[in-house]
Amino acid sequence: MIHVTDMAAKRAELTPDKIAFRDHETGAALSFSEVDRRANRMARWLCARGCAAGDRIAVLCHNHPDFFVLLFAAQKAGLVLLPLNWRQPAAELEPVLVEAGARLLLHDAATAETAAELARRTGCERVGFADAGESAGADADGASLEALLEGMSEEAFGEGRIDAEAPWYLLATSGTTGTPKLVIQTAAMAWANAVNYSQATGLLASDTGVNYLPLFHTAGINLFALPLFLAGGQTIVLRKFDAPAVLKLIAGGAVTAFFGVPAIYQALALEPDFAHADFSALRSLGCGGAPMPAPLLETYLKRGVTVCNGMGMTETGPTVFLADADRAAEKIGSVGKAQILAEVRLVTADGSVVEGAGEGELQIRGSGVTPGYYGNPEATLAAFVDGGWLRSGDVARRDGDGYYYIVDRIKDMYISGGENVYPAEVERVLVTHADILDAVVVGVPDETWGEVGAAYLIPRPGAEIDTARLLAWCRQRLAGYKVPRSVTVVADLPRTAAGKVQKHVLKSMHEEGAR
Repeated sequence: MIHVTDMAAKRAELTPDKIAFRDHETGAALSFSEVDRRANRMARWLCARGCAAGDRIAVLCHNHPDFFVLLFAAQKAGLVLLPLNWRQPAAELEPVLVEAGARLLLHDAATAETAAELARRTGCERVGFADAGESAGADADGASLEALLEGMSEEAFGEGRIDAEAPWYLLATSGTTGTPKLVIQTAAMAWANAVNYSQATGLLASDTGVNYLPLFHTAGINLFALPLFLAGGQTIVLRKFDAPAVLKLIAGGAVTAFFGVPAIYQALALEPDFAHADFSALRSLGCGGAPMPAPLLETYLKRGVTVCNGMGMTETGPTVFLADADRAAEKIGSVGKAQILAEVRLVTADGSVVEGAGEGELQIRGSGVTPGYYGNPEATLAAFVDGGWLRSGDVARRDGDGYYYIVDRIKDMYISGGENVYPAEVERVLVTHADILDAVVVGVPDETWGEVGAAYLIPRPGAEIDTARLLAWCRQRLAGYKVPRSVTVVADLPRTAAGKVQKHVLKSMHEEGAR
């Protein structure tokens, strides 16, 4: 058994008085020692409610510094935390809660109604909490977190040693079909991710980041609030993404390190103040969730800002790749190289490992990789191949300099007239058109060709897309079988909390429209 130190306790020992989290909404700050003491109290409170090591406890809440307090409390007590998606209704959350076998559901005031319905559906015990002076919501058991923790000792809880390989928290996959799988996250994975991300970006104790990505997703926790906590830096916590507020923090010099998904960078670039915002305080900018389109990267480069593309998965903690700032502009579209605690390889359809430049399925191994899916040995077995290699489901390409590019998801490829088409390749061309802000292509059935491409496009503000002229433009840049056969102009695209487009939703929309 491998052990690591109690993260909150050790950080409090090293830098007790430094600010760990600042609540953007209230301005309230928590030092590292306050986080640790509060987590000790919360661990005792959870045990007093009857929770024992290995029990699963769920939390349904918007971003808040106390989420991290709860995360560290779970680590101290050996509990397994299950963050739930506050964007989903109770009907969708029910199978997730049941799959985990959670015995307790904590929630904030904003999610009280959903939590109440979820508790009714599952019989799970429910406890509401809120900031001081704020109602915890209808039928909630507690008026405030302080009231819940009253009388609980803040003295050290536990031995200060954590089983690095035991389940710490669970993250639900997107779940495009059936019940989402629950990806096990461990302390060892958290440390591997912290090392990978910090080495790639030069993250320092003097850095300040901003947390706005949802905390039921790996990016909200690990990109990069938890690595920054472990480094001794400060995180400003927003309830959720607010483009003007985030841009104001950046332009005001309050943030020195930043991470976002492409949709976030696009939203910031569309803000009226983007053109004259001061980015000089930012030392590093990372991007993940999906490859950042070249035109968007160039928009930031024109402002003197280098955004580094990366790649990871919930199953990898998540950081695997992150481009280096020195060559990001030269290697536009690349996710860089595998970071120091990640091993990767490319494997062809016949099982051969690609040497040197080439293309194949990306497989990943290392201390940042999950041990598997909670309560689902079949899915765990299917995810790995001999030697402990995790199958990513992505086709990747490695160039002659050793830089990697994500070609597309294997499952998104379609065959048109006997030719393989990777939608991402078509999308990369479409977003270079002057009138297109964002583009998604999906393969749909066709009586003649088997499958053809259907494009869903978001126009740039003030622009109109002429379909006939656009398709003619595409034929000059793409082989005929790659040109989309249909074009639909939309105001927005269905996305997951991580900013990934839900292509299965678009396929359903196309099928309904074809009936």
